[in-house]
Amino acid sequence: IIEHGKITYLVGPNGSGKTTLIKSILGLIKKYDGNIKIDGTQINGDCEYRNEIGYMPQSPSFPENLTVKNIFDMVKDLRNTAKNLDEELISKFNLEKEMSKRLKNLSGGTLQKVNASLAFLFNPKILIIDEPTAGLDPVASGILKDKILKENQNGKTILFTSHIISELEDLAQNIAFILEGKLWFNGTLENLINLTGEKNLERSVASVMLGKVV
Repeated sequence: IIEHGKITYLVGPNGSGKTTLIKSILGLIKKYDGNIKIDGTQINGDCEYRNEIGYMPQSPSFPENLTVKNIFDMVKDLRNTAKNLDEELISKFNLEKEMSKRLKNLSGGTLQKVNASLAFLFNPKILIIDEPTAGLDPVASGILKDKILKENQNGKTILFTSHIISELEDLAQNIAFILEGKLWFNGTLENLINLTGEKNLERSVASVMLGKVV
């Protein structure tokens, strides 16, 4: 359902299966119906493909006593690489001045900036972003949206979810609509709007959830 080189907006009501799908792609859920392929290759328990995916969770769980610098150094050590790093968001978010601070002392917005910067750090081919602008102020949200568009223009495949539909509608090139664990719609925003007869994505989603479209 995720078209190569496109930005896909994964939408659906709570409990529809969005989180389960993301966790399955990331290998966090081992048992599921169907097959998952990355670049045409089915994933079969081999985690090597994860190196090609950058993941921004909605609520990251960072060790609170580490500093911001510690967390960046730790993930670099885990990946065993310091080459071809993408540190643009670190600069754009002015995180250099936060490096000595412990994570437990950061605001929710600053933690999200760290979270986003880590997702892009290793220049992945695929980005999975869960609620990208949650906790971010309008300026930081704009920076992240610009970064998503820039990396897509560089050929990256991006999947994101968000409950704030109107805020992120302009990013979506494709829409994947999940209902009750099944893919109800997969196509362009224009096609979904035409299907529902509504004016925009937010109204289209509401129309489907209310059962106005079968």
